[in-house]
Amino acid sequence: MASETPRYDGFEPDLALWTCSELAPLAAELLWKASRIDDADDFLIGTLPGLLKMATADYLVVAAAHGGRWTVLAETGRPRSLPVDLLADSLDTELAQADDSWGVAPLHRHAPTAELLAIHHDRGKSQVEPARRFVGAMAPILGQCLSAIRERHAANHRRDRQLDRLETIVRIARQWSQTREVEPLLADMAEAATQLLDADRASIFLWDRSTKTLVGRPALGVENGELRIPDDAGIVGQVIRTGKPRRADAAADANQIDRHVDAALEYHTQTVLCVPLDAADGRRLGAFELLNKRSGQFTEEDQESLVELAAWAAIALENARDREYLLSTNRQISQQAAGECRMIGESRLIESLRSIVGRVADTDLAVLIQGENGTGKEVVARSIHYQSRRRDKPFIPVNCAAIPDALAESELFGHEKGAFTDARETRLGKFELAADGTLFLDEIGDLSLGSQGKLLRVLEEKLLVRVGGSVPIHTEARVVAATNQNLAEMVRLKKFRQDLFFRLNVVTLEVPPLRDRGDDVMLLAHEFLADFCRKARR
Repeated sequence: MASETPRYDGFEPDLALWTCSELAPLAAELLWKASRIDDADDFLIGTLPGLLKMATADYLVVAAAHGGRWTVLAETGRPRSLPVDLLADSLDTELAQADDSWGVAPLHRHAPTAELLAIHHDRGKSQVEPARRFVGAMAPILGQCLSAIRERHAANHRRDRQLDRLETIVRIARQWSQTREVEPLLADMAEAATQLLDADRASIFLWDRSTKTLVGRPALGVENGELRIPDDAGIVGQVIRTGKPRRADAAADANQIDRHVDAALEYHTQTVLCVPLDAADGRRLGAFELLNKRSGQFTEEDQESLVELAAWAAIALENARDREYLLSTNRQISQQAAGECRMIGESRLIESLRSIVGRVADTDLAVLIQGENGTGKEVVARSIHYQSRRRDKPFIPVNCAAIPDALAESELFGHEKGAFTDARETRLGKFELAADGTLFLDEIGDLSLGSQGKLLRVLEEKLLVRVGGSVPIHTEARVVAATNQNLAEMVRLKKFRQDLFFRLNVVTLEVPPLRDRGDDVMLLAHEFLADFCRKARR
């Protein structure tokens, strides 16, 4: 095995006497050296002086042909003018050549790279054959070393570029995960793909199996930015059917590109890259297509990147669709709930109450609902919630009269794991459950004075701390309170905190008892009967 510092002693300068067994250790030493150097120029600079000494010559050079001109890649010794004709002969024949002053040989055979090794000597014809044999033996070894260095450098460069692209794709996917609607998400996907892979346009084709149609979005130049084509049309149709990526070039695959689509878009497609868009469970959602690479053609590396990007795109698209479905379902449930909590009646008192509810619903004002038991205070509270902009957020009712005083703080504000005996896990309180929605505190007058003080602080600061915790948690829940008691009288009797009363009593709604709205009795009876018939399916 060669030592770490390459040496060339022990080799006979008279190259005519060299044998394969003598060349083998030198080749092994140079290849060992090449395996530890990442730059071809550094390798040549470190290697050529030793070879010059071995060759007993005065000049050694590695030259390359570029566009009919010769370029010196590395040299050692006293510079000379290159023997252009001899270099050309050696390049044409792919054999070592020599004359009275020079020996030249190609570093590579049957390769597009035109690089040669040349040595110069001043010993005339006596050195022609040794010079030819020297370059003939050493050139392939140098060529193999340079190829190994360059291949390793190219592989490292590809790896680094792939890692950079993967990091970019992960960053893009993280941004996609924050987009909640499908249409903006599709636009973001197209823009990210064109920037990442240097393409002119991108479209995501979603597969509508029921109509056997592919819906491409975004589609520039088309009304509504939406292109509809048959699911067997063009490159996209092939990808949908086979599930395999496709690359196409107008020069070689002209019949594969759907020019009808080009005509509709007033566009001319030169290059295409298209990959399937598959969900995690294998369902084909559609295809991801890029058009017209800005420089050159789409590569295998571009294809691998788009396949990776499409995998993340499918996840983000499914999540956005699920989110839209949940929001739509939530809106339907909210609408249904709003319909079920209508304040039924046409009496003057109900009309007045309904009018006030409509005015205060979309504000953030605290509301205190007063009325006897059974008058429908919770119906009024729900009506306020479902007429407000919070309608798609939670409505959390709490019966304060049913909460033991010892558990009131935990029930309202939550507790941390281990906060007290049997607190085996962290539990969210009603305020957190009602995040951005409405917290309905029924029978607020039955809350103890101690709990009233803690409630007041949360209402004032909009911050709560779970039992056993220390981190303040912000809350934007709207509080609507209700009672069948006279809170003003309770304040006078020191049974209810005056400051909390003022905080809750921003808007007061009085729910009239049924005895004061006799005109509504028949309406209520008809409504109850209709509701019973619906539930009984009669």
